[in-house]
Amino acid sequence: MMLSMKRIVQAGLISIVLGGANVAVAQGVDPLAPAPTPESKAVDASGPSQLIESSANTLLKGIDSRRDEFRKDPTGLYELVGKTLLPHFDTPYAAQLVLGKHWRTATVDQRKRFVEAFYQSLLYTYGDAMIDFSADRLKVFPTNVAPTDERATVRSEIKRSNGTKVPVNYSLRKVNGEWKAWDVVIEGISYVKSYREDYGAQVDQQGMDAVIKQLEGRAQNAKAGKVKKT
Repeated sequence: MMLSMKRIVQAGLISIVLGGANVAVAQGVDPLAPAPTPESKAVDASGPSQLIESSANTLLKGIDSRRDEFRKDPTGLYELVGKTLLPHFDTPYAAQLVLGKHWRTATVDQRKRFVEAFYQSLLYTYGDAMIDFSADRLKVFPTNVAPTDERATVRSEIKRSNGTKVPVNYSLRKVNGEWKAWDVVIEGISYVKSYREDYGAQVDQQGMDAVIKQLEGRAQNAKAGKVKKT
């Protein structure tokens, strides 16, 4: 996979495996989930395909209107991503999958710190890759789901700068009657699974606290780099 495509995908994944301090890690439920925003209300969540296409278009419309501003200072872009996409992603579930077996043995504080540090690391490292992304590079295909279905896969294609098309599938499930996404599969690669393998091995070797501290340091360094550029 080309680096530019990987950066774009990882930027999109921010909104799947994020959650910051708002994740209620003990029960896998998020009672402190962000309140609906004008951006999130503009998203059509009536079905899986509608959710993916509408959330992407809403985000990209916001980027188009402020692209020059975001190039100078990406802070507003990070806020836009959170307001537009976060309410429509199942962050507690994705976070549990990323930590895998280590989620069960982690303390409440460790779970909270891991999710926040992982989110911040992705956000500051890859978030600004979305500045160069445009709606004409994304095509979302219709998804047929029955009213009783609890899970769905939405197929889409992303066009690279050289014109080739990359298959991108989104995994969704119903949470309290609402469709929410929790994974992205790019050319057959699940990024939740990929991160689970990476971080699982690190936790096995170094321990949970050491991995969390590394993530926190990575996020701080990435953020500092953004500040220096602005």
